[in-house]
Amino acid sequence: MNFVTKLASASIAVGLVVLGLKTAAYLLTGSVALYSDALESVINVATAIAAFLAVRLSAMPPDANHPYGHQKIEYLSAVIEGVLIVVAALAILRKAYFGLIDPQPFSAPIPGLALNILASVLNGIWCFVLLRFGRRHRSPALVADAKHLLTDVITSVGVVIGVILVVLTGWTALDSIVAALVALNILWWGWALMRESVGGLMDEAVSNEILSDIRLAISREAAGAIEAHDLRTRTAGRTIFVEFHLVVPANMSVAEAHDICDRVEAALKAEMNHLVITIHVEPEEKAKLADAVPVI
Repeated sequence: MNFVTKLASASIAVGLVVLGLKTAAYLLTGSVALYSDALESVINVATAIAAFLAVRLSAMPPDANHPYGHQKIEYLSAVIEGVLIVVAALAILRKAYFGLIDPQPFSAPIPGLALNILASVLNGIWCFVLLRFGRRHRSPALVADAKHLLTDVITSVGVVIGVILVVLTGWTALDSIVAALVALNILWWGWALMRESVGGLMDEAVSNEILSDIRLAISREAAGAIEAHDLRTRTAGRTIFVEFHLVVPANMSVAEAHDICDRVEAALKAEMNHLVITIHVEPEEKAKLADAVPVI
């Protein structure tokens, strides 16, 4: 089990602990807002399981049916997470509606708030861990899980403030209003998550910063060639696919051209992990001056 998979499995355990704490907080108080927080934690556990399965499947080596690997399963996991977030938001809105019709007073608000705050602190710490290592290892599933937890932390802060205001003012309808605001916030984050994941499923190119690094490495290491053109990139989970045409002098031998390709590949892989590089060698009459990568 690699490091990314271990993080994904640990997320399930953290999610279960947080779910237990927030459920206890809701049962102690009867707060609709705390119910919304607890329900989002149910989704946290479900999405953590989805992320774990996605990370494990994406690590499988290429096979006859999937020669480019299984990395895109991570984006599918992120889409599933977005759908689950939307479902949770709709369930919260339903509960908030009935809470507005028939608001109920709290019971034991202080112990309930204490448990909720403890759960939120734990979520915040784990969110930081997932976001840091998810980006470092370029794992869309872990980053999506971290962003979902960040949503949970932000909404939990709002919930705690709302419950405190209800206790101080005695305005019980505010409890359901806070829950409804939580649901709307969850809907927004769920939409953003699905939109980002669809970009990966549609073979979105790398960022401009990474593209600049790729162009620089090609330009620096392709000495002996004339130019590189038709540079294309796409991402699939943690893997970056790079493809370009390398124009070499007409009298250059196959072995010499191959040596240049090896240098470029080695330089790119030394700077970035999980790269798949395809280089098409062409004679000098195929050169394109427009948008070509110059060779230093």
